[in-house]
Amino acid sequence: VQLQASGGGLVQPGGSLRLSCVASGSIFSIIRMGWYRQAPGKQRELVAYITSRGTTNYADSVKGRFTSSRDYAKNTVYLQMNSLKPEDTAVYYCNANMVTTASPQGSDYWGQGTQVTVSS
Repeated sequence: VQLQASGGGLVQPGGSLRLSCVASGSIFSIIRMGWYRQAPGKQRELVAYITSRGTTNYADSVKGRFTSSRDYAKNTVYLQMNSLKPEDTAVYYCNANMVTTASPQGSDYWGQGTQVTVSS
C-alpha cells in the first residue's frame, strides 16, 4: 500500500497550489484521507481531512483558504490551497486511514511529503 503525493513547490504570498495524493495497493476501503504539515522546528499538525462520507475538517489557520476534495474512484485526495501565506511553508504529508489486506482493522498510512514554500 502506498500514498504518492505531488503538487508542492514555490509560490508567492497570495498565490495558489494544488496538492494531490493517490493511494494504491491492496485497499479494501478508505475511511479518511487528508493532509498534515510540519514546519521546521515545529510539530506535525493536521491541515485538513475528508471522510468517506465527504465530511471535511480544517485547521482554524486554513479555514476559508484551503479546500479538501476526493475522487473516490481514483483513491485520490486533493488540497486546493489559496491565498497562501509565508506561515503555510512546510512539508505537507498525505495521510489516509485505510482497511487493507495487511491491516484489516484499519491503519494510518503516510505519504512521503511534499515541500510547499511561500515566499516572495
